[in-house]
Amino acid sequence: MKRIFITGFALLSLFRLSAQNTPTDSTGYKSTKLKIEEINLVSSYYKQDGNNSSVTGGIGTEKLTDIANTVDVKLFKYGKNGLKHTFDVEVGVDHYTSASSDMIDLQANSSASSGDIRFYPSVTYTRENEAKGTTLSMGLSSSTEYDYQSFGGNVSFSKKTKDRNGEFTAKFQTFLDQVKLILPIELRTAGSGGNASRNTFAGSLGYSQIVNRNFQLAFLADIISQSGYLSLPFHRVYFNDGSVHQEKLPDTRLKIPLAVRASYFAGDNVIIRAYYRYYTDDWNLTAHTAELEVPVKITPFLSLSPFYRYYSQSAIKYFKGYQEHTDTEEFYTSNYDLSKFNSNFIGMGLKFTPPRGVFGLKHFNTIELRYGHYTRTTPLTSDIFSVNIKYK
Repeated sequence: MKRIFITGFALLSLFRLSAQNTPTDSTGYKSTKLKIEEINLVSSYYKQDGNNSSVTGGIGTEKLTDIANTVDVKLFKYGKNGLKHTFDVEVGVDHYTSASSDMIDLQANSSASSGDIRFYPSVTYTRENEAKGTTLSMGLSSSTEYDYQSFGGNVSFSKKTKDRNGEFTAKFQTFLDQVKLILPIELRTAGSGGNASRNTFAGSLGYSQIVNRNFQLAFLADIISQSGYLSLPFHRVYFNDGSVHQEKLPDTRLKIPLAVRASYFAGDNVIIRAYYRYYTDDWNLTAHTAELEVPVKITPFLSLSPFYRYYSQSAIKYFKGYQEHTDTEEFYTSNYDLSKFNSNFIGMGLKFTPPRGVFGLKHFNTIELRYGHYTRTTPLTSDIFSVNIKYK
């Protein structure tokens, strides 16, 4: 936990001079010079525990901790034609330790798989025509860790209705991944290893509508196609004859999530936010997500946001537990993330906007703290704590 706050405060000091010297635009002025619109400094700490590790065939420890730090910087300017140009640059670094991954080598007291660092930068360019209500956005991203490399790209377009109360959005994303084939130690042979590819293509459609001054709705639909190596190479599967195998799943998967989101402003101090999603895919997994968050303004500068999420899913048709698979099956996994379970996630957010700014820095106007506790019926438990300091 100490590492989280040192990171956030060190980043604050880097922006102190900018926060003190950046002039504020007059109301009607649109800057043609590139300026800071918003900076978010986010740190989080996550830990989990369970007893259904996929690395050891559906049994064994799932202990894991993760420390994540992200810096998100948004810059903007207006062109001579009046278009708004926004550049969003984000850099994130995670460090995790995993007792389950450490069991890839069953004989090692501590292996290279016991911990790793993930580095994930991204950049997004957005061009907005405020007069016509249209927005075009394009982005690139990458994610790098010891056994995984991912490159992503996305493009989106949105158009507001004539009365500006509704907005259509269409988005396309792709992720081109390379997986390093690290097998369980007892399954390694001469010539095993290497790399395998995994490609993901996703299309999204959305429509949001301001129904009245108190009520807003949004509808979301996605279709996601995956192809390539969709297993994880270090996941063991124990058959009913006691033999051990490497997880094997189909090389294609089609996913379809559908969702609706609603916000209701119950007076000046309370917002009720609700969300529901239905998910299905061709591996026979179906899932339901229901979420409720109720931000309440306690004072003009302080608000609390209790939240709760319920999730339920069926098992994919290729899942069975430890020593339940047989040698007659073509595909098999003992990954409990793909099993049947229900989960609950409950927590609280605190948002503070001090009138003189965070730590006396005027433009660092908001600090948010969030804590959540997660339980699921497999069983697995986890806790996450995050801090977000915003410059605006």
